[in-house]
Amino acid sequence: MSQIERIIQGSEDLFLRAGIKSITMDDIAKHIGMSKKTIYQFFKDKNELVTSLVKKKLKDDENQINDIISKSENVIEEMINMMKCSEDVFSRINPIVMHDMQKYHPEAWAEFQKFKAEILISTLEELLTKGMKQGYIRTDIDVRIIARMRVSQIELGFNTEIFPVAEFNTWKVQIQFLDHFNYGICTLKGYKLLNHYKNIHDE
Repeated sequence: MSQIERIIQGSEDLFLRAGIKSITMDDIAKHIGMSKKTIYQFFKDKNELVTSLVKKKLKDDENQINDIISKSENVIEEMINMMKCSEDVFSRINPIVMHDMQKYHPEAWAEFQKFKAEILISTLEELLTKGMKQGYIRTDIDVRIIARMRVSQIELGFNTEIFPVAEFNTWKVQIQFLDHFNYGICTLKGYKLLNHYKNIHDE
């Protein structure tokens, strides 16, 4: 692992646990056993580090989405596999990370919004259209509207004003949204297949 990778990985560990704002460059240096001076050779400040981390994570997410799509037999299996892949992310992330990124790191937030618009929404539109042709997704839904609604739902689930951390588990919020979404877009044929895959996943 290169020094840059070590810095990014160590930062991610701390941010996911405690949010971005409360973590200092000193904390990161101590966590990875590296001098702060060395970190500053690669990143001029914390903002640049956060932006680099977000870009890397979004690229990883894009690759993972493409990998899932290429290995799934149908749209329902794709949705279930994406849910399993999301579980790992959502169960580890502290909702305050999203809040901190939006408030204190506009460049990183802009990268996330760009990813949302260019990758997530368009991928979901394609997924829904493909699912209609396969007979699993209702043909009466407007994919452009529903794709935007779904992606906005994910963000909503991280809103700590609506879902305070003390009262709600982030992953449970996301899984409720996802279940509601999946069952809402399926035809009867899709509904049966979704139940089949969910039973296999739950076992």
